[in-house]
Formats: sequence, structure tokens, C-alpha cells
Amino acid sequence: MSTAITVPDDLWEGDSEGVITAWLVNDGAEVAQGDLVAEVMVEKAQYEIEAPAAGVLTIAKQEDEVVEKGETIASLES
Repeated sequence: MSTAITVPDDLWEGDSEGVITAWLVNDGAEVAQGDLVAEVMVEKAQYEIEAPAAGVLTIAKQEDEVVEKGETIASLES
């Protein structure tokens, strides 16, 4: 079963775009639900994204890519 990791709609206020500044876990690594997997910067504020489920991470968006709220940045295979 595949679970998408998306940029939460309520991660920051406003309609600004963000940039993935770091992946905290390597592509293909196993993560547990709640593990921090990525950092996104929006207007000089850093936000962390957690894994919504356990599984093997497949990164869809690379560091320095621009992302919007609701956008899928990775997936997890359980």
C-alpha cells in the first residue's frame, strides 16, 4: 500500500510557496509514522514534515525544489 507525503495545507499561513531545504531521511530508507522526513522553508521560516505512516520512502521532489501546500513530495510503501 502506498501513502503520499504531502505538504500540509495548514503548515504555514497564506498562499506562499515553499522550498524543500533538506531531506532528513535518504530515498529508500524505512521510516516510522511521525518521523521527521523533510524541512521546508517559507519566507525565512523553517517547517518540518512528518511521515504520516510507516514504510519505505520514495522521494518525488528534490532539495531546492519549489513546493505548494497540498503537493505530494514523496510516498511511502508499506
